[in-house]
Amino acid sequence: MTIRHKNYIPDNIEVIGANANNLKNIDVEIPLNSFVAITGVSGSGKSSLAMDTIYAEGARKYLNALSTYTRRRITQMGRSDVKNIKNLPSTIALRQRPTVPSVRSTVGTMTESLNILRLMYSRLASVVCLNGHRLDSTLKISEVMDLPSSDETMGEMTCPICGVKFMAFSAEDFAFNSEGACPTCQGTGFLKEIELDKIIPDKNLSIDEGAIRSWNLPGRTLQKDIIKELGVRTDVPFKDLTAEEKEIVTNGPEQKKEILVPTKTGRSFRLNALYENAVTAVKNSLKSTKNENTLTRLERFYSEQVCPACHGSRFNPKLFSNELVGKNIAEVSQFTISELQDFCKKIMAWLPADMQALGKNLTNELLDLLAPIVDLGLNYLSISRAGNTLSTGELQRIQLARTIRNQMTGVLYVLDEPSVGLHAANVAGLIKILRELVKLGNSLVVVDHDTSIIAAADYVIEIGPDSGKDGGRVISHGTVPEIEQDHESVIQPYLTGETDIIKHQQTQPFRKGTISIDIGDRYNIHDMTAKFSKESLNVVSGMSGSGKTTLIFESLLPALTDKIAGEKLPKFVKSVDNADIKNIVKVNSVPIGKNVRSTVGTYTKILDHLRKLFAELPAAKAKKFTPTYFSYNNKQGACPNCGGTGVITLDIQYLPDMVQVCPVCHGNRYKKEILDITWHEKNLAEILDMSVKEAAEFFADVPQIKNILDVLINIGLSYLKLGESTPTLSGGEAQRMKLVTYMKRSQKNQLFIFDEPSVGLHPKDVGVLLEVFNKLLKKHATIIVIEHDLDIIANADYINDLGPEGGINGGRIIATGNPKAIANNVDSLTGKYLKEHLQLFNQY
Repeated sequence: MTIRHKNYIPDNIEVIGANANNLKNIDVEIPLNSFVAITGVSGSGKSSLAMDTIYAEGARKYLNALSTYTRRRITQMGRSDVKNIKNLPSTIALRQRPTVPSVRSTVGTMTESLNILRLMYSRLASVVCLNGHRLDSTLKISEVMDLPSSDETMGEMTCPICGVKFMAFSAEDFAFNSEGACPTCQGTGFLKEIELDKIIPDKNLSIDEGAIRSWNLPGRTLQKDIIKELGVRTDVPFKDLTAEEKEIVTNGPEQKKEILVPTKTGRSFRLNALYENAVTAVKNSLKSTKNENTLTRLERFYSEQVCPACHGSRFNPKLFSNELVGKNIAEVSQFTISELQDFCKKIMAWLPADMQALGKNLTNELLDLLAPIVDLGLNYLSISRAGNTLSTGELQRIQLARTIRNQMTGVLYVLDEPSVGLHAANVAGLIKILRELVKLGNSLVVVDHDTSIIAAADYVIEIGPDSGKDGGRVISHGTVPEIEQDHESVIQPYLTGETDIIKHQQTQPFRKGTISIDIGDRYNIHDMTAKFSKESLNVVSGMSGSGKTTLIFESLLPALTDKIAGEKLPKFVKSVDNADIKNIVKVNSVPIGKNVRSTVGTYTKILDHLRKLFAELPAAKAKKFTPTYFSYNNKQGACPNCGGTGVITLDIQYLPDMVQVCPVCHGNRYKKEILDITWHEKNLAEILDMSVKEAAEFFADVPQIKNILDVLINIGLSYLKLGESTPTLSGGEAQRMKLVTYMKRSQKNQLFIFDEPSVGLHPKDVGVLLEVFNKLLKKHATIIVIEHDLDIIANADYINDLGPEGGINGGRIIATGNPKAIANNVDSLTGKYLKEHLQLFNQY
């Protein structure tokens, strides 16, 4: 008898009993081999489902198949809080915000294209012997790079012209982060030099009047008294000092001098003090300080100069003797990715017949690597472009290109907001790539708020209905047409255009003044004049890489800062008009705090008020508990077992580290005797477990706490708990949290610069953000926003749209004016998508 087994191929991933974070024991089926979008308002639990449940469990199950030795060397995910997940493939995740690369990263290193170029220059290039004879490309180089024979040295070549022996450069020699680094700049491509004009910007001032800025640094205030003992006049303008006096100020040797130092009581004492000249004071401060504010002040005295030895290429100049088609590695590194593709064809035509096979192998490898980068619209980036100058959208696409390059099948990709930092035109290209991943036989789960991505999905799962404890449920699921008919869905009116996206009453720009800047040459910007309306909502839009960051953060911000401080403008800035702006607040989405000790309560100073409140209670006074005792960051109040973190980390060798609630304080952070003291029958741990909304009701009669809580509610953060860790907040939540201290007072002559504040925000939350902008504007603030979100652009008073594309094809202001002016501008790519968006919502 023959038994036939029917092959069963599952159609869905089955999630049963998911409870991660605020998820409420949800069951959900996720179609396999499909493009599935998960959406929901900020804090609703969508990332808890996608990243903390599906990805965490998929990664854990895959790693469990590896040897214990291997697993010890991989950062592992802990077990997810879910009863079961069936039919889960191997899982790969792409995070919302890629890590900002270090100063040593370039597009070449990040895409790994430089690795192949290094091989090309060590194996295919023509080389020069010690006597200057250029040798044609030859297979001999590859042969000597192999293991040495008994009579030869690895890498050693013999010149066929003069017979001299020399060492050919290996691939390792072309690495500017190790052997191939320029000895002058150590492979960074630039030198930092102290500018005397920045230390002494106003030579009409005397030393007593503060002419020497570096002597205002911490620990340097006695230098004015010391220099008198060295015979330098301090009561005359610096420009009127003799050459000898100026030399002592700027280059005088370090030496001890006895000076008389007055005290607050009117007495004086003698001190043997060290003299540091104006330049040395900066250098010594840089060596000795770790304070972030002081380091920022010190940066003002420096300027970056392109390295004169390697001309910014980072490579040791001795490597420039190796050439491919007459180009050295520094010249090829300046190529854009498109130019590098064309260069590969030239290499093949240039190589001799016996080198064609090796050349084809290497060039094909490089072309295969570059293809997805080009498909994602990054063909304009140069190989030498510093990684830390890339936008978030560019970083994400490089990360995505690395992932899809392998063309694997049967994988579940979990993407956390891949639309972050992308222009609407780039999103269209991204959707094409996402569909290709599914065509290859993969499954795709995308967490996103972008309605064009949601509309392109095969299936949509919506988590909500609200944030925090009011979320965590599946409120809607189905195909896009089904979601569009579901009036329980929060995203539905944003897909169909049935809601009002205009939250800001637009005003006539420039009626309160004009901020302007004239830039010479900076990256891809050449001779640009830009203006911004004071006390208005200004938006800077444009394709990724079009120059938005260069205009605002690289040019306008430092220029205004220097103008306000009375210092010399950056060299590339021709002029700037600050329109009487006195202060600048930079608001970005960088996480707040570095660990679990930073919470909503500590960041907003609510905990400071609570500590004082509890210290005044009779029970606390009886035990002589001062405010210090009510801080979980001090040993007087912190649980001795966990040190006030509420958790302990267990190292269990080859398994992932296990984070467990502290068994002594049960996650409450405090000693028992601290928690015995209550206010209105609540101890500190119970208060920190309250949401902002709950706490506002509880502290209704405590104005100093209630006022802060009201601000948090007004900026849409009512669902956060007071004890919630701030590093875990989304980018949008972090940005709004940073505004708490500015919402209660006048902001006249204050400029707020926002870097993509819509990051992590649902369209509904974008409306809340626009209301926050309105509150700032009513207090006479000036706002400049770098943004791709079409809802925010639609609410702007004045827009500078950059383009037309990115990189060398960008750097120009394509269109200016209000939203309708941009929408009607045929040259603006932003305008094309903005027009469609305004028409959908009946605003055109």
